[in-house]
Amino acid sequence: MEDARECLGEGVLKHLNVLEVEALALSGRQQLCLQQQSRVDDLRIMVEKLRAHRDMLKARAKTNMSLQHLKAVADQRNVDCNEDDINAGGSSRTAQSQLSFLVARRTQVKDLLQAHHFIGGYDVTETGRGKGVYISIATAFEGLYLETYNLELDLGHVVQICRHNIPPFIPLEKLAQVHLQTDLMDFLSALSDHLNAFAGRRQQVCLIQEVLLGSVEVMESNVLFNTIVLMCKDAGENGRAILCTLEYSDLSRYLPTKVTIESEDQDLPSTPWWKESQSLLLCTPAHKAFQALKMKGLIA
Repeated sequence: MEDARECLGEGVLKHLNVLEVEALALSGRQQLCLQQQSRVDDLRIMVEKLRAHRDMLKARAKTNMSLQHLKAVADQRNVDCNEDDINAGGSSRTAQSQLSFLVARRTQVKDLLQAHHFIGGYDVTETGRGKGVYISIATAFEGLYLETYNLELDLGHVVQICRHNIPPFIPLEKLAQVHLQTDLMDFLSALSDHLNAFAGRRQQVCLIQEVLLGSVEVMESNVLFNTIVLMCKDAGENGRAILCTLEYSDLSRYLPTKVTIESEDQDLPSTPWWKESQSLLLCTPAHKAFQALKMKGLIA
């Protein structure tokens, strides 16, 4: 009887020890979760602060690049230079005025590009004689860096593009006519949008050919990748062929503006699930949209 009581007592003690260990482990996990949540909250606050600082830098850069600001800086430099001319006996005020304006424009362009570099924008290098700058624009899609394009600007009284390796189908001249002389930041932003959209459309085609090999076939695409024709097969018993035509009328976007679905079965494109698929292709990158269709069992 006593042996039984001893065994029972030992069993109770062991059970209590197990409960104590589990309680300590649970307490530790709760503390770890609280610490992790606190860390996440701190990181969120930091991200919001960095975003606010970035927006402030963008606004300041845009203000500093305005034509009115350039003229104001040029006028101030004119005053300083004219005072020096008077003390030195004077020289041509017209020439000095033009020189001051060029110096002011060059200074403001350098400040703008440096600001963009700091906020993840463009890389800029001054030319040897200091009369222009080289600008590098990197393209990326879904976090993957792709090609980098370059152009050289002459920062004279009229800003000019000297050299570049921008693809000929990008409307560089049109963008320059609209933005270059009035707002360099708008010009670079518009050019970057076009280059990144082109890189994004091309990358989607590459991902379809790699990831969806055997399910989706690229039937047609042009050099600008603004018209892409894809073929897949219905997952039903008949395995009917389906053509999806993606059209990109807005060349600054990597998502299509129009999606057309055709099939041997003329009633198929009007079915609810393919209408939903059409909407999906309008708001989702093509390779992800077709992966979703395959997972849903709509395509083979």
